[in-house]
Amino acid sequence: MRRFLSLCPLLLLTIAALAILPEQSVWGQFATNTPENATSGSPVVVPVQPTSAAASGFSFATNTPDGPTLTPSLTPTATLTPSATFTPSLTPSPTFTPSPTPVGPFSYPDNFNSLTGKPYPDEESRDRVNMVVKISNYPPVVRPQTGINMADLVYEYEAEGGVTRFAAIFRSQMPPLVGSIRSGRLMDMELMTMYRANLVYSGTSEPIQRLFIENYPFRLVSPIIGDAETNDCNASVFCRIPREGLAREHTLFGVPEKMWELAEFRGTNEGYKARGFAFTDAPSAGGENVNDIFIDWYGQTDARWQYDPATGRYLRFTDGKPHFDRGDEQQIWADNIVVIVVPHERRPDLFPEGSNYESLEIQLWHHDEAEFLYQAVVLRDGLLHQGFWDRPNREDGTALHLVFGNNQPMTLKPGRTWVAIVRGLGDVTWSEIAVDTFATATLQALTPSPTPLNIQEGD
Repeated sequence: MRRFLSLCPLLLLTIAALAILPEQSVWGQFATNTPENATSGSPVVVPVQPTSAAASGFSFATNTPDGPTLTPSLTPTATLTPSATFTPSLTPSPTFTPSPTPVGPFSYPDNFNSLTGKPYPDEESRDRVNMVVKISNYPPVVRPQTGINMADLVYEYEAEGGVTRFAAIFRSQMPPLVGSIRSGRLMDMELMTMYRANLVYSGTSEPIQRLFIENYPFRLVSPIIGDAETNDCNASVFCRIPREGLAREHTLFGVPEKMWELAEFRGTNEGYKARGFAFTDAPSAGGENVNDIFIDWYGQTDARWQYDPATGRYLRFTDGKPHFDRGDEQQIWADNIVVIVVPHERRPDLFPEGSNYESLEIQLWHHDEAEFLYQAVVLRDGLLHQGFWDRPNREDGTALHLVFGNNQPMTLKPGRTWVAIVRGLGDVTWSEIAVDTFATATLQALTPSPTPLNIQEGD
């Protein structure tokens, strides 16, 4: 008893010392958007120490490209704080377990369009090939584009220097006209493989065209291989529609009906059910209320999507203004917005030494050497969920696969999906409160834009 009493002061001192020790932080890793060095656009993996439990152990880096002329903001907004349950691992997390039973991601009912999660509207659309059409998004004079709102699925990715381009995949619907049509990129070969699709494009650089022909000789639709181009949109696959103030490279449009006729003639008009997306009518549990998401490709191109509860859709704004489709005269919309972080690698090695242009390789495939899967953000029904993307097999036609931290599928709402590809989430912000776009437009008008990088490929 005496010994115990003699030890009491020591025990009390020990407990007091432990009480004042700082709480140990949990560390995580995120891929930064800033290219590693002057010759590589690969993300850099950096340890990030959280500032609070609410930050869930992570912060995001910015989307800065190579080159001294691009000066994005390095200050993340408060809306970048991920939810406290988000972890960059495949550790099972009950919070993110989807409550509805999904359709997909690897098997689907008959007559089910795996791009939209809906039945095909008719046998013709069920049986025809997925058609990827490259559509310009820069300079602003090319807007509004035509036919985008009839695409089942759209990928938006960086063509060069922060300038984005659309790869719109058509299957369910056949717009009378799409465009303006622009050049192909390395990334398009991944889409052709994922969706066993034909590619419609205006042209491309010689090294990329050589790769296209070596890998997909009968799936290409382009004036560069001799497909007809006239000034009559009723007479050929491609037609020119001049407009005052619009350079010639922005005047090429395509006729989808004739694209599918050409595919039939070449023996490539075969329906294919791409695997990867999972769909549910009701959203998964645990989502964050988000009505506004803004994506900035370091000051050169941006996209804002705002949720419209009346229609259950997301509406697009670009440069602070509503972004319209000239075809149906409606604001561009989607049922789902998906943002994925993908490694970007510069490929000057494909071009002769001394060339003043190069290709950007967007590596949309599984990376065995990576210690973690790359991040994905999914918005549907006014809710935001965080998880990861993967593409387990690059060769067998497996498409984009979205998963939570416990490897359960992140589900999409049946309908149209827009996938935005970024180098990192540092320049992606979201909020429950929708931004006043008029005020945003005024602010942008007072802010000078950086000069794009001098990277040219094709037209």
